[in-house]
Amino acid sequence: MRFEGKTVVITGGAGGVGQALVKLFAAEDARLMISDVDAMRCQAVAEQARAAGAQAEYLAGNLRDKAYCEALIEGAAQHFGGVDILLNNAGIIPRGTIEETTDEMWFTALDVNLTAVFFLSRAAIPYMKARGGGAIVNTSSVWGIYPGPGHVAYCTSKGAVAALTKNMGRDAAPFNIRVNAVCPHEINTPMIRTGFERRGLDPDKAIQELNKTVPLGRIAEPEDIADVIAFLASDQARYIAAETLEVTGAKPVSG
Repeated sequence: MRFEGKTVVITGGAGGVGQALVKLFAAEDARLMISDVDAMRCQAVAEQARAAGAQAEYLAGNLRDKAYCEALIEGAAQHFGGVDILLNNAGIIPRGTIEETTDEMWFTALDVNLTAVFFLSRAAIPYMKARGGGAIVNTSSVWGIYPGPGHVAYCTSKGAVAALTKNMGRDAAPFNIRVNAVCPHEINTPMIRTGFERRGLDPDKAIQELNKTVPLGRIAEPEDIADVIAFLASDQARYIAAETLEVTGAKPVSG
């Protein structure tokens, strides 16, 4: 039980990787504060965690709202007496070149993927200091480190998350707070499948074609990424700080 008694805040908790994280941390006896923009799904995920025997609360809302971000951390501290681990998992993937990217696409990507990480981390770190340490794991992307084509807002926001992670990691390390980021490639989640549907593609066939591009033979499942996030949040990674860990199945960014 790596996380027994630890208070863990998970954003994007109703998404593919988010649900895998909730299930994993609930099984390891963590106390969970779950966030998602979808209130009904957020509640359902929290109820599933409780059914598994975990203490779980939820607060649905929009991560573009600074007050909501701060309330999420405050709520976790009030319910459970502090904050030990923050998993900045939520994110969106707007697609388009710079000419195709609207102001709304640009600012929404920056708000959700980057600025929310800033607000949440800034609110959580004082609680972690009071506990004598903690861990923050951000979700960047391999496309943030090696930007691919046609995703200018996404790549920019995720690249900034990688930079923010390294900066926070250096600043927080003296307080025994480890800040790291996971940088995945494609993941078999409802988000990627919905993207295929919007482009008129059959999601199953599209995933099969993507699998052929990965040297390990398949794109990631949510659990593949959740396991790495949990490792970075655990004492098993006690000497890893300010790092961006690529989890790609050996697939490079192409295009």
